[in-house]
Amino acid sequence: MKRWNGWGNVNTDYPVPQSALDYLTKRLGQLDPKPDATKESVLSAVSESRLPAHPLVDTSAEERLMHARGQSTHDWVDMRYGRVNSFPDGVAFPESDEDVRGLLKYAKDAGAQIIPYGGGTSVVGHITPCPNDRPVLSLSLEKMTKLLELDETSRLANFQAGVAGPQLEEQLKSRGYTLGHFPQSWEYSTLGGWIVTRSSGQQSYRYGKIESLFAGGLLETPRGQMEIKPVPATAAGMDVREMVLGSEGRLGVVTQAKVRVRRLPEVESFFGVFFPTWEQGSDAVREIVQNELPVSMLRLSNPLETETTLILSGKSWVGMADRGLRMIGYGDTRCLLMFGLTGSRKLFNRTRGDVGAVCRKHGGLVVGTIVGHTWEKSRFLSPYLRNTLWEKGVAIDTLETALPWSQVREASKAIPQSIVDAMAKQDENVLAFSHLSHVYRDGASIYTTYLFRRPSDSDELLARWSDMKHQASLTLQKYGGTISHQHGVGMDHAKYLPVEKGTLGIDAMRAVIQSFDPDGMMNPGKLI
Repeated sequence: MKRWNGWGNVNTDYPVPQSALDYLTKRLGQLDPKPDATKESVLSAVSESRLPAHPLVDTSAEERLMHARGQSTHDWVDMRYGRVNSFPDGVAFPESDEDVRGLLKYAKDAGAQIIPYGGGTSVVGHITPCPNDRPVLSLSLEKMTKLLELDETSRLANFQAGVAGPQLEEQLKSRGYTLGHFPQSWEYSTLGGWIVTRSSGQQSYRYGKIESLFAGGLLETPRGQMEIKPVPATAAGMDVREMVLGSEGRLGVVTQAKVRVRRLPEVESFFGVFFPTWEQGSDAVREIVQNELPVSMLRLSNPLETETTLILSGKSWVGMADRGLRMIGYGDTRCLLMFGLTGSRKLFNRTRGDVGAVCRKHGGLVVGTIVGHTWEKSRFLSPYLRNTLWEKGVAIDTLETALPWSQVREASKAIPQSIVDAMAKQDENVLAFSHLSHVYRDGASIYTTYLFRRPSDSDELLARWSDMKHQASLTLQKYGGTISHQHGVGMDHAKYLPVEKGTLGIDAMRAVIQSFDPDGMMNPGKLI
C-alpha cells in the first residue's frame, strides 16, 4: 500500500543511524520534529464532487486524496501540514484505449479538466490540481500495464503506458530483454510518465534517455487519436513524436508506447573510485566520455556529497575507510566516482581496465565493488530516506540541470553555494551538495540535493524553500544550463522556461497545445 503523504510503500523504511542524526544536527543545528497532520483531518477537507456519475470514476474522498498531490516539496508541505486546498473531483481507472476515449468525451461533456496520472512521482507539481471553477478528473493508468507485443526481429516492445518500472522489466526479463530505463523513481513511475516528462534513467549513458527509447505509440487527445509510427528514422518534416515528448499531459493521454529494447546483459557491476579533488575527478569523467569508453553509468559526487552519503549509509566500514583514505592522502577534498559496466564479458573486462587506467592517470584510487554494491542495493530505496529525515525534522529537495563541460566546473560549485547563501540571510544552515550523473561528450547533468531544518510553520518552510530554489534556478541559468534535465517543468519550473525557450519558442508551444486541446481540458497550469 502506498503512503498517502510521503514516498513509497508503507511497509518499506530507510532507517537513519544515530551517528547520521548527530552529523546532521552538527551541520544544520538542533532538530525539532513536529507531528504531521492526520489523514482524517485532511480527508475532512475533501468537498463534494462536481462530476456526474460514471462507472469508471471513483469520487470517494479516499481516492481523491490519494491522487491529489505528487512528490514536490510544495506537495509534501500541503499533505504533511494539512493545507491541501484542491482535490480532483474524481479518479478514473480505464483499462483500454477505448475507455480513455470515452473518459475524454465524458470530461468534455461535464466541462471538466483532466490530469493524466501515472505513478504520482512528479517532483515539480505535474499532478497538482489548480483551484478553479471547473471540475477536475484525475485519469489514472494504473490498470493499463500489459506488454501488448514484442517484435523480436526489430526489438520493439509495445506496452500500455501505465506500466511501472518493475512491471515493465519483469515482463521483458521473462523474454530475455530489458529497456534499461532506471530512474530513481523506478518503483512507481510509469512508461507514459517517463515519455511526457523526458525522463532519464540512472544508466542513460548506455541505454539512452527516454527520447531515444521511445519509438512510437498512441496518443488519445480531445480531438481524437494520433498514432506515431515507430520508424527508425525519418526526414518527413517536423517530428510529432518530439511534440509528445515533454508535453506533460497538455496534449492528451499516451495510452500505448513502443520502445526500443535490448537483450539482457551477460554481466553488470558497479565500481568505486576515490579522487583527491573534484577537479581531478571531473577531468577523468570527461576523458572517459570523450574517449567513448562503453561504461553504463558515471556518477561523480563532490566532497560534501561524498562525505554525507557515506555517513548516512550507516555502514560499519565507513569509519575504517575514512581513516585509511586519509593516511594515503585522500582527505577532506576527496570525491567518489561510481561507474557501471554492463554488457558482454569480453567487453566488460577490457572496459574495466581502460576506465581504471584513465582514473589512475588523474589520481584516482579504484576501490573495487564494495561501494558500488552498497549503492546498487539501495539505488531505489534512497527516496525512502526523505520520509525518515522529515520525521526527524529535516526537509530534503533536489534540482538538476545540464550544461556544457566548459561551464560544469564553475556551475557545480556555484549552484549549491547559491542555496547556502540564500539560507545564510535567515541565519539558517543548509547542507547543499552536487554530483555529476548523466554525462555526454559535450557536457553533463549537475544534480543538487539540499537538506535543511524543518520549521513548525508551513509558510516559513515554503518561503525558505522558494528562495533557495529560486536562487539556484537563476544561478544555473546564468551558466547556460537547462531548467530541467530530467524532472520536467510542471508548475515549479514554468516561470523559468521563457528564458530558455524564448518568446517564439513559448508561442510555438502554446500553438501546439491549442491545436491538440482547443478547450483547455488537459492538465492546465503545467509546463506553460
